[in-house]
Parts: sequence; structure tokens; C-alpha cells
Amino acid sequence: MLSIPTACWLCQMPLTLSHHGCCSLCLRSLPALPPCCPRCGLPSLHSRQACGRCLARPPAWSRLIAVSDWRPPVSDLVKKLKFHQATALSRTLARLLLLSWLAARRQHGLRNPDLLLSVPLHKMRAWRRGYNQLSDIARYLARWCGCRYAAGGLTRTRKTRIQRSLRASARRRNLRGAFRVEIAVKGQHIALVDDVVTTGSTVEEISGILLAAGAASVQVWCLCRTL
Repeated sequence: MLSIPTACWLCQMPLTLSHHGCCSLCLRSLPALPPCCPRCGLPSLHSRQACGRCLARPPAWSRLIAVSDWRPPVSDLVKKLKFHQATALSRTLARLLLLSWLAARRQHGLRNPDLLLSVPLHKMRAWRRGYNQLSDIARYLARWCGCRYAAGGLTRTRKTRIQRSLRASARRRNLRGAFRVEIAVKGQHIALVDDVVTTGSTVEEISGILLAAGAASVQVWCLCRTL
């Protein structure tokens, strides 16, 4: 595991506030997302109203917040955290997601969630990796947003094939019945934290079971949205 760095993860210049992880110059230089539908997070002419895709077939979640498209430098940071045990990146990526959420809240007048949940790993995959890359991110976000994070609120009931190797229709079949809600969520406004949303199959499946369990609403907070 890496210790907390004292230099910017992107430009390697020294940081006055080392826990920020990225300097203000690099933060301002992050590639901006194009205008996107506030619900599905895909490119749209209108960033304040649902796109035609969502009007015709709305996803289970009500809002999607993303830091970046799947492109450098954010995608590089996600890969370091996910596959190279760079767990010191958790706080930096959580801060980027918090800033994106605060910007969306100002723009759209969103309410704070009551509860944060993160997409779970199957226990065998978590054991091999040694950690769930989303847990620390969600803990930081819950602390900063003043809400609760339930680490065991969701479980993955069976091992599934790796999603990135599958087509969209196969991804949906792969995840059907793969998750279970372990806590009471009735009446709760929930933010679901994920690292990368591609087709949305994972967060769609989880959002559906949360709503079926009585959740009032589900937002998706992700680091990267594949556009």
C-alpha cells in the first residue's frame, strides 16, 4: 500500500495541502464533460432536462453525477486505485467526486442523500484484491456530506463474469439477481457510489432492487462515465 503523497498525483509538484492530492492548477485543467443529460449522464443538447432516451425508457436512478469521461487523467487515477493498490488515491478521488456533486447540487438544487452505498465486490474478488476500492471513497464522501455510509448495505450474492468483457445485453443478464439489500432502506434517499459507469447495467440492477426495497430515490455518483 502507498503512503499519502506530498506531491500532486498529476504534475508531481509539491502540495501545500497534501491531503488534497491534486493541485489547484491540475484541478482546473481537468477535461470538462460535454453537456449531458442529468439523468443518464450521456451527451445531450440540454443539461437541465432528461434526454429523449430517458423520456422513452427512464433508468431506475434519478440522477447521475460524474467527474469525467473515461479518459486521462481521471481514468489513469482510477486504474491505479483499482488495479495497482494505490489506496492513497481514495481521498483524492473522493474529493473530485465531492466537487462534482457540489457543482450539480448548485446547478440543479439537489438534496443531500440520507445514505451512501457502494457497489460491492464478490467476497472472493475482494479477498484476492485485498480491498474494495470504493469503500474508502464512500466513507470520505459520507463524512463530508454529513450522511451515513453502510459498508455492508449491499452484497453480491454470486460471482459474475467481468463486465468489461461483455456486450450490453450480456451485461444485463450477467447481473440479474446478483445483488441483495442487507439493510432497511425504506424512505431513504440514496447515493450509490461506483468507479466507472459504462452501459449502466450494474447501477441499474442495484437501483432497481433498492427502489423495490422501498428507497425513496437513488442517485448514482461515479468517477468516470463512458460517453
